[in-house]
Amino acid sequence: MHVSLSSGSAVLGGLLPFADPVEPAAGTAQLIIAAIISIAVIVVLIVWVKMHPFFALMLGAAVMAITANMGFEHAFTSFSAGLGSTVGGVGVLIVLGAVIGRFLTESGGADEIVDTILAKTPLKRLPWAMAFAAFIIGIPLFFEVGVVLLIPIVMLVAKRAKLPVILVGIPALAGLSALHGLVPPHPGPLIAIDALGANLGLTLAFGLLVAIPTVIVAGPVLAKPMARWVPIQATSQLLTAVDDRDGEERRRPSFGIALSVVVLPVVLMLLMTVVEATGADGSVFGQILVWVGTPLQALLITSLYAMIVLGTALGRSMAEVSKETGAAFAPIASILLIVGAGGGFKQTLVDSGVGEVIGNGIAGSGIPLLIAGWLVAVVIRLATGSATVATITAAGIMAPLVGDLSSTHVALMVLAIGAGSVFLSHVNDAGFWLVKEYFGLTVGQTFRTWSLMECAVSVVGLAGVLVLGLIV
Repeated sequence: MHVSLSSGSAVLGGLLPFADPVEPAAGTAQLIIAAIISIAVIVVLIVWVKMHPFFALMLGAAVMAITANMGFEHAFTSFSAGLGSTVGGVGVLIVLGAVIGRFLTESGGADEIVDTILAKTPLKRLPWAMAFAAFIIGIPLFFEVGVVLLIPIVMLVAKRAKLPVILVGIPALAGLSALHGLVPPHPGPLIAIDALGANLGLTLAFGLLVAIPTVIVAGPVLAKPMARWVPIQATSQLLTAVDDRDGEERRRPSFGIALSVVVLPVVLMLLMTVVEATGADGSVFGQILVWVGTPLQALLITSLYAMIVLGTALGRSMAEVSKETGAAFAPIASILLIVGAGGGFKQTLVDSGVGEVIGNGIAGSGIPLLIAGWLVAVVIRLATGSATVATITAAGIMAPLVGDLSSTHVALMVLAIGAGSVFLSHVNDAGFWLVKEYFGLTVGQTFRTWSLMECAVSVVGLAGVLVLGLIV
């Protein structure tokens, strides 16, 4: 399916869309200056002042509104509206995803998936097994949760197999990172889907297609030379906790049950996309599939399913299940606040008109839209160190340009922005220090492994998006 654009648009190779150049609106210079100042304020507050991103985004939105002549009395009007709509559209999905992740980790379901995969893997295939395990459990788990879960296992596997920890660890991190940037229901893709009005099922299908080769290249393939550059062995810091966990007498779910919780929302959402694409949504059965495959319903059904098969079916009382559910909410409070504040900043960009102005500048530059979305996300990512802030800001800037794109290319724009949002994690990114400390690396070694891997995920992800753009 090709993109339908109005006259005057060009297409890379006849398939990748460019935006139509539009005459600049009045006050263009002031709006651009306002955008630069507001983004600079956010960067300074996050990087140098060490302010929480929620307040940095809130103050940045106010600066944007005031310097764009939206009026002091409306400094937070767009911010409040954007925060409400973003949390209303994305926040509930993040909450449901957190509940699913909580039951997977606390029941031992995620451990069962990883252990089963590793037990059936020969020694030389362990890097590929770790990438596969991270890919599977990374679908419903937030990146930070996946890291905390997998890194101790990485250390244990590397120790027992007498392999360099980088050879086993980088594939696991690549799996988590690719899913984090490209596949809903992770917060970044959900934010971009909401901002751009993309089809979630289509984005999910394309995201999985792009993520597979991305994980292969940035994970097991790249890990081999990295292990030679940084040939460190596993530390014993985390091994005791893992060995103790392995020795716990607790009832785990079976591999099949645990895996069913992971794939259920994916299957439901993909079924909805297939039904809509084939025109089968006119029948009663088709309408049911569309309803259960809608993101909110799919994740709600999976959450309830997880409470049963990973909760009461394992002998937990409803009171214990309720307590576990409540425990899933606290860790995501900060994520919800940042996502909401980012939505507020994005709405301020849109209402001020600066998104359209910058979009027109991108259109006039001759850069294909998918590459432009990636570049905008890369710049914000490098400046702020936050994939979430990069996704939100880039989506707000690119939103005025996707109106003439087909649903397939809007979904690809989401993925292009997601790929750009994970580019080159460095010292202003909390993930950089998390990986450094867990693996016992120096700053230089972290750049040669983790940061390089993130670049590979970003660039290979973009390449996959561009290839799909030439096909669909």
